[in-house]
Amino acid sequence: MNLRRAVIVEGSRTPFLKAGTDFKDLMAFELGALAIRGLLRKTQLDGRLVDRVIMGNTIANVSTSNVAREAALNAGVANTAVCNTVSLACISANQAICQGVDQIMLGHAEVVIAGGTDSVSDIPITLSKEMRQKMFKARKVKGFGDYLKLASDIRPADFSPEVPDISEYTTGRTMGQDCDRLADRIGVSREEQDEFAVRSHQLAHMATQNGILENEIGAADIPPSFMPIRRDNGIRGDSSMERLAKLGPAFTKPHGTLTAANSSFLTDGAAAVLLMSEDKARELGMKVKAYVKQYVFTGQDLEEELLLGPAYATPKVLDRAAMSISDIDVFEYHEAFAGQILANLKCLASDEFAQDKLGRSSKVGEIDMGKFNLWGGSLAIGHPFAATGARLVNTAANRLIAEDGQYALIAACAGGAHGHAMILERA
Repeated sequence: MNLRRAVIVEGSRTPFLKAGTDFKDLMAFELGALAIRGLLRKTQLDGRLVDRVIMGNTIANVSTSNVAREAALNAGVANTAVCNTVSLACISANQAICQGVDQIMLGHAEVVIAGGTDSVSDIPITLSKEMRQKMFKARKVKGFGDYLKLASDIRPADFSPEVPDISEYTTGRTMGQDCDRLADRIGVSREEQDEFAVRSHQLAHMATQNGILENEIGAADIPPSFMPIRRDNGIRGDSSMERLAKLGPAFTKPHGTLTAANSSFLTDGAAAVLLMSEDKARELGMKVKAYVKQYVFTGQDLEEELLLGPAYATPKVLDRAAMSISDIDVFEYHEAFAGQILANLKCLASDEFAQDKLGRSSKVGEIDMGKFNLWGGSLAIGHPFAATGARLVNTAANRLIAEDGQYALIAACAGGAHGHAMILERA
């Protein structure tokens, strides 16, 4: 088969807002529609030209199980586009984008919109399993006697709601608890974590003040006021080591080093990327930002390596591309926790980790922080689980242009002990 080149044309996202704030009344598909609509508006692309829409989603709503379809139709994409939803925890958008790249390379699509959407404010809360089973039986009730028998079998405890658990199903631990263990094992101090969190917020604040992040955001006009929301609302430009030092442990008390400030916060939002075949982009007169050079996904040990996806995916994608750390001009890594990102950076710079875990003779390399997440990261901007990957891809492509770079490396960890890495080449 003659594989075609997939290109990144543009990206757009909603503002990333703290859960329970201005997006609290919107469903995930509505957030996804805002991102796709912003993308169509920015590129002036006719929605009838879209062949495929692939959206990531982690917090599923039963009424919109294929959130990609609902988001696409709501945004003005023609019903002839095939739409599907994918779920791979915090790298759901990464998976969606890579599926889109594959569709284009294999000749199954010319124009693909891929990204992700999540509303933490709209987490489905269900009744207990016992009550659900009894309600299921109620569908077969035929007479008054059956109703009485069913009613007598219902107990007050049956009405207790079930809130989705944020812990890993296999280990029973939350990501925060796992990251506390990881930071302790790798040797990431509380001070290092706070310093990194302050850096992320200050860089994001600077990028916002300079209009850089706003250029990636499609304004959200939310009823009933329809006042456009143009900025992320979790960035704290006044972050300081003194302020962060006052906070206590958030997950492992009393000795944990993760706090609310050096961890990413619960976020509502969506992001999307426009992918095309190189020939189609030329035909439509679209300016291409970057090529997708290579990507990988990895799986690790859930007990000890839940958050080490970047440490495993980075060398793997570099090897596939026949490149090294020194060849990369722009790094965009997902910041789930300051402790997580610092642990991954330490592992990449460790000969011992390379020899014990990667089967390499020496370390992958030390990443130059002068190239790393220079417009802030998830700690400051926010992390709508399924959308972050699309933000990373768009920001990396934009930074390549702004910083006159050639190659960008994107990496992220995800629940289930997964990892992802992708290399972009500037067009």
